[in-house]
Amino acid sequence: MTMVIAVMSDLTTDTLVVVGALFPIVNPIGNTPIFLSLTRGLSEKGRTALARMIALNSLILILASSFIGTHILAFFGISLPVVQVGGGLIVISTGWALLRQPSDNTAQEDRPTKPEQFDRSHQSFYPLTLPLTVGPGAISVAVTVGASLTERSERYWPLVVGTLLGSALISASIYLSYRFAQRIERTIGISAMDVIIRISSFILVCIGVQILWNGLAALIRTVIS
Repeated sequence: MTMVIAVMSDLTTDTLVVVGALFPIVNPIGNTPIFLSLTRGLSEKGRTALARMIALNSLILILASSFIGTHILAFFGISLPVVQVGGGLIVISTGWALLRQPSDNTAQEDRPTKPEQFDRSHQSFYPLTLPLTVGPGAISVAVTVGASLTERSERYWPLVVGTLLGSALISASIYLSYRFAQRIERTIGISAMDVIIRISSFILVCIGVQILWNGLAALIRTVIS
């Protein structure tokens, strides 16, 4: 009985650690305005299907980073700082493109709504899943969490199950945030949402710069040492 309680306690702790580490970085609620901006012209049904695909892609990406991320990086001889530099550049590019796009008010007037032109199967992964939702920061955290799987032989299974449950909760939060993004916009208003999109885009650029700097700083320290 005591062992079962200890295992359940470890499982709960590991699940909360994964959620607590990844949720602020993934930040699905904060990414909702950007998701809406990138999916203008898509019907509500299409956006629901897209949200489901992004949530599934995010779950697969997080789990792959957690369980085989270190092995993949080692196979190709890539270090985490290099991943941060490359990912930071992509995040900066995405944020900058959003900052320069026309406001939603004029954009919706200038272009017709053609949901069929939106390639859900292609854009659901890039850029909507990577790097918008699960970026290099989240991948780095997931790889770090996965690295501890080989270091804790006594509590291996609670950590594995906790990683699975935590990743599933993150995926569910992504789906719910993107699924009801249109309702959030209706509640807030188009003008207010446009302001939020600009602010979010600027923050996205700043996040990309921070990720890029973290990678560069680690590489510079390696060179100096």
